[in-house]
Amino acid sequence: MPIPILIAAMAAPVVALAAPALAIGAKLVPVVVPIVNSAALALFHILYRPNRENPTFGDIQARQRAEQAQKLAEQAAKEAQELLRQIQRQADQDREQARVRQEEADRAAARAAEEIQGMRAQIEEVANAARRAEELAEEARTTAQEGAVKLAREAQEEHEHSQKIREDAERAMAAAREEAERAQRVADEQRREAEDGKALAEEMARAAAEKTRKATEAKEEAERRSKEGIQPVVTPTSEELAAAKRRIQYKEDCFHFAVAGISGSGKSSLVNAFRGLHNRDAGSAAVGVTETTLDITRYPDANPENPFVWYNIPSAGTLKCRDWKYFNDQGLYVFDCIIVLFDNQFTMTDNAILVNARRFNIPTYIVCSKADQHIRNVMVDMGYDSEGDDEEDVERRNMLYKAARKEFVERTRKSVQANLEDANLPDQRVYIVSNSALLSILLKKTPKKTIDDVDLLNDLLNEAYTRRARHEAA
Repeated sequence: MPIPILIAAMAAPVVALAAPALAIGAKLVPVVVPIVNSAALALFHILYRPNRENPTFGDIQARQRAEQAQKLAEQAAKEAQELLRQIQRQADQDREQARVRQEEADRAAARAAEEIQGMRAQIEEVANAARRAEELAEEARTTAQEGAVKLAREAQEEHEHSQKIREDAERAMAAAREEAERAQRVADEQRREAEDGKALAEEMARAAAEKTRKATEAKEEAERRSKEGIQPVVTPTSEELAAAKRRIQYKEDCFHFAVAGISGSGKSSLVNAFRGLHNRDAGSAAVGVTETTLDITRYPDANPENPFVWYNIPSAGTLKCRDWKYFNDQGLYVFDCIIVLFDNQFTMTDNAILVNARRFNIPTYIVCSKADQHIRNVMVDMGYDSEGDDEEDVERRNMLYKAARKEFVERTRKSVQANLEDANLPDQRVYIVSNSALLSILLKKTPKKTIDDVDLLNDLLNEAYTRRARHEAA
């Protein structure tokens, strides 16, 4: 067999052994992708699990989904751990294959050295043949003249043949050296590929470990947020912002007030009072004991000179509008000012509105409505049962009113302050008002009793004109 073909046949197994190392990356990718998808699916189900204090059928289903999500996350962690073991086994196999390839390369180099030794033997034989030719030439000189010419010619031919054999041997030796060097380069390349495969396996192992850690942290964070009642934060896109502005007919030269809160807080009556209308007047917002506002309702200010627009926002905390989705679903992020209205008790829904309003830098005003009704209820609890006409009953009623008013105001502000502290929100003033007093002020009448009604109107108007002036200056 010719020497170059023999060396090529020896190097073929070495090249074939490199293929598994090159396929390491392709084997690992389809294993990692399902694990990442499982962890992402678990995180999605956990983060978007609704939470309510009183479990309903929907909450039971939500807990079931959460348990399924937890199982998915645990399965993802197990799969990631299995992947680590597979990667370690693959790395061990790669190291063994690299060792085998090195041994093959060493054997190929040894065989090449043996071939070179053989070539040297052939060169020695050529040298011996050359010597014999010279001896023949010497013998030819001693023979007859006729035979001398023939012997010289034969000797010359033998010398040329020997020279050709020598040149062929030298070329074969050079080819053998080149083949040995190529085999060494192949072995070095395979060794580098094995090292690269090992580095890739280690990198994939680190990535899998990091994904496992993140999945575990995400699960723990989701469980913590679920226990604390924290809902996911969703930032609207530019398309959603534009759509929300179109929905409320937003105008750059107007100031847009949103009156928001839970069902039954009296939003419609407060909007009517701000516009200087009685609930029975034409064009007033509908009021009732049920959820009367199902869509955002737009009301221009009763005074055309005031560039104000008032919006009655659908109630939060109802079956139609869940509390934790209330802010984004109603597009409250496009309003210039939000009045957070509550009737008797400040709720987590009100906290959620304040938290989201701070994210969008929207001024908020906490307002407790129906103050006159609440104070009267406190008076009843203190023993008041009728309105007498004599002077003694009037004086007693006035005394009870002052005491009930003080108790209600202090209790309400203390309750709101505690709720703000629990929600890690800064302290904020609570405006305690009654719709009748606000309406009297706007109709330029003197109200009988007020608490924060005048302050609320002044602060709202100052806010509107100040922000409008900054907008025009910009």
